[in-house]
Amino acid sequence: MSKFAAALATAGALAAAPVLAGPVTDRPVTYHSVQIEGLEIFYREAGPADAPAILLLHGFPSSSHMFRDLIPLLATRYHVIAPDYPGFGYSSAPAPEAFDYSFDHLAQVVDALTQEIGLGSYVLYMQDYGGPVGFRLATAHPERVRGLVVQNAVASVEGWYPEIVKQLAPVWQNRTPETEQPLRDLLKVTEFQYRQGSSLPDRLNPDAWTFDQALLDRPGNDRIQVELLYRYQDNVALYPAWQAWLKETQPPILVTWGDGDPFFTPAGRDLFQALVPATRTVSYPAGHFALETHGAEIAAEILAFLDTLPR
Repeated sequence: MSKFAAALATAGALAAAPVLAGPVTDRPVTYHSVQIEGLEIFYREAGPADAPAILLLHGFPSSSHMFRDLIPLLATRYHVIAPDYPGFGYSSAPAPEAFDYSFDHLAQVVDALTQEIGLGSYVLYMQDYGGPVGFRLATAHPERVRGLVVQNAVASVEGWYPEIVKQLAPVWQNRTPETEQPLRDLLKVTEFQYRQGSSLPDRLNPDAWTFDQALLDRPGNDRIQVELLYRYQDNVALYPAWQAWLKETQPPILVTWGDGDPFFTPAGRDLFQALVPATRTVSYPAGHFALETHGAEIAAEILAFLDTLPR
């Protein structure tokens, strides 16, 4: 059985949780898998192939599944691509001994995917892990990036709440089974990541965290996620370079932010406008995964932003 088929079988175990239909559109979402470095990399696609593209980059511990409702809303007049990184969603999840789980490598795989499917330019939507992946794409290929949509992704140490840093710093300084434990604990609080800070709990679809947790709980996936959390220190080291790139290039930016995020601070939100004064910032009484409760509002902001960009 292929990795792709195995992931589909895993997702089938979620049948006990109701799966709600997404928004109705005449641009149906399609589902694909391409071979990158011998791995099956899954992605969702919708919208006119000849329209300007937006590349949706997911966070932890989610996958392209987090964009299931957003994609049809954007696909009315834009080409939408949403991949799963290796180790996430329906993409292959080789053991850490067989694949270097670094953010450099994740970005390389996504870059290769864009080239494989002929995506020459795009707007980047970056949420959480999507920030480190997206900034690597943007700084490596600035000519391809038409703009940025930032949703609860940071590029400064001030963007983190101190209590979260205190959990991560020990393992970054000295990796042991004991210092790794806070990283493993993060794999058990998926529902919390969706609920915390949300002002509209009745809009939270339990499919979101049920799906994420089922994939996190796959045998061996904990090792993949711990490795990436350990390697997050590589992103912190690049914050000054990303800030310099933003200040120098002044890309078009839309920030859509859940102010109840338990991980990322308002200072992380405001950094983008400080570096790029033309940035539009819109905040919501939402959590880390603001799309779950304010997806329609965020989609409207994204469409308005995309419409201002030269084609």
